[in-house]
Amino acid sequence: MPTERSARRRRDPQRRIEEISAATEKVIATRGIEGLTHRAVAEEADVPLGATTYHFATKDDLISAALQRAVDGYAAYLEDWVAQRPGLTAEQLTVLLTDVLLSCLGPQREQQVMEFELYLAALRRPALRPVADQYVELSIRALAHYTDPVTATAVAAAMNGLTLRGLAGTHPPARADIEAVLRRLLTPNPALAAPGSRNDPGQQRIAP
Repeated sequence: MPTERSARRRRDPQRRIEEISAATEKVIATRGIEGLTHRAVAEEADVPLGATTYHFATKDDLISAALQRAVDGYAAYLEDWVAQRPGLTAEQLTVLLTDVLLSCLGPQREQQVMEFELYLAALRRPALRPVADQYVELSIRALAHYTDPVTATAVAAAMNGLTLRGLAGTHPPARADIEAVLRRLLTPNPALAAPGSRNDPGQQRIAP
């Protein structure tokens, strides 16, 4: 006999779609993309198998929905993060971004692994690439509140690389190593000449 909960789900298909998408994220977090099946998602969401295939005909449909859900959650997180920190110096941003990255390698590791699994799924699924692009674009947009677009792009790339190294490698980077990389990107290197200066190689002329 149908329960009151299942009856509410049938009357609210959007809610069921959200529950299936959330369950897909959980399955990917524990089993990876390879372990993702409609049956596993149905069990995680506590819905009939037919409900998952009705709303998401293929495995790629499940992955796409989970990726979009993850991107939407990331966008909300970044918006709140920036709103709470309207002005930061380069040094403050270095320390805070290091805190974020270390959290990704610690308490938020499972969530981060799942998001990387979804992001990397776009390597072999071109249809996912526009959604995957949003991850990078959101990061750059958030960082651009504190620095120029080129530096924001470099920092976003470094954060992704350091996080992936920490998740997949045997030795995650230490706080000092992370801060050193981010500080170099966010703070001008005094050893390099400023463009247009007398020490800029591009401004030197060959003597006659």
